[in-house]
Amino acid sequence: MGEPGGYRCVECNREAPELYRDYQRGVLRIAICIHGKLCIFCLLCEAYLRWLQLQDSSQNTDPDDLIRYAKEWDFYRMFGIASLEQTAFLIGIFTALWLARLESLKTKSDFIFLLKALLLSSYGKLLLIPAVIWEHDYTPLCLKLIKVFVLTSNSQAIRVTLNLSQKLTLLAILSGLILENGTVYLFQRMGWNV
Repeated sequence: MGEPGGYRCVECNREAPELYRDYQRGVLRIAICIHGKLCIFCLLCEAYLRWLQLQDSSQNTDPDDLIRYAKEWDFYRMFGIASLEQTAFLIGIFTALWLARLESLKTKSDFIFLLKALLLSSYGKLLLIPAVIWEHDYTPLCLKLIKVFVLTSNSQAIRVTLNLSQKLTLLAILSGLILENGTVYLFQRMGWNV
């Protein structure tokens, strides 16, 4: 099997502790990274939600319809916007924590560990899909509650990962929200439908 620590993830090229895990009777599970996949899936959920909420959406499903193809481009645009907003949110958090000059956040590996914790703690965004599918009168309330849940999870990830006070953690989350909302405002000023 090679020397210990000699394995690398095929997706991110980082060291992997194992190539696969052998369960009983020949059942194998390949060891893979989940952080990037979870982040992409959460962004797709967010883009899908925004795409469905576009004001001019129609129900025409004719494959030759040019409007349908334009709507697909709208989905890609929404994915790009969601990606930029998530990036702004994370930059806001990292900037606030970097300015605090924390002892627990000195090396590149500390930042990477925190990034992974923040990405994993955003799993609540997966609840966007059922909220959209089971659309009802309370959908806007559900979406706000999902946002609060994700922010609470992000807050806990920062507190646990860096062993910080609640005050500094909330400041970091607030910094992320301010930069994210600033990005949304910028997109709206540019005339983009966000």
